[in-house]
Amino acid sequence: MKTTLVAAGILALSLSCSAIGGAMAADLPQRSDPSPPPAMEAPRTTYNWNGFYAGIHAGYGWGSFNGGASALFKGPTGAVIGGQLGYNYQTGNFLVGVEGDLYWAGLSGKRTFGGPVFTHGAVDWAGSLRARVGFAADRALVYLTTGYGIGKIAARVNDTTIPALFASSGTRGGWILGGGIEYAFANHISVRTEYLYTRYSSKTILGGAYLSSSGVSTSVVRIGANYHF
Repeated sequence: MKTTLVAAGILALSLSCSAIGGAMAADLPQRSDPSPPPAMEAPRTTYNWNGFYAGIHAGYGWGSFNGGASALFKGPTGAVIGGQLGYNYQTGNFLVGVEGDLYWAGLSGKRTFGGPVFTHGAVDWAGSLRARVGFAADRALVYLTTGYGIGKIAARVNDTTIPALFASSGTRGGWILGGGIEYAFANHISVRTEYLYTRYSSKTILGGAYLSSSGVSTSVVRIGANYHF
């Protein structure tokens, strides 16, 4: 009997301790797994136009003979194709640079007068060395350009009434002005659209009754692509 009472007491004490321990555990703050750190967003980089580039271009041009030859020669028109090489320096959103280009110009114009008299004026090739100033908004660039242009100008008159052939051909220099929009769609590749106006110096051409002084002006619209090194 005494043994039974002792055993019952021990059992009651054990149950009491278990109940007290469970209650204390319930009152303690529960441990939870730590939340993962927020994902770090990669910093956004702005495109940089600095450095050398080279590319190709193609387009269409038109022009006119000025001065005394304007009535004699039809304004030359035709396709152009060539290449360019340049360097950009960018600080903030502003860009300055230098570019040289050279292109074949199939600009040609023919006219026929009574007699008959046949005239032909042409720009065979052209090139330039220009400064560029622009504003860059990430991968987009808007720019103005100016400098010195050079081209080969040819003029010819075939007068069958004499008969006689008068011809003149040579290089001329002049000033050039233009602008364009360029966009870099890849880290090393950009495309652009550009307009250039060139005013070549006046020069005495031909001879005889067709002796005259004439300047030549051209306009060229072209698209191009550049590889940036």
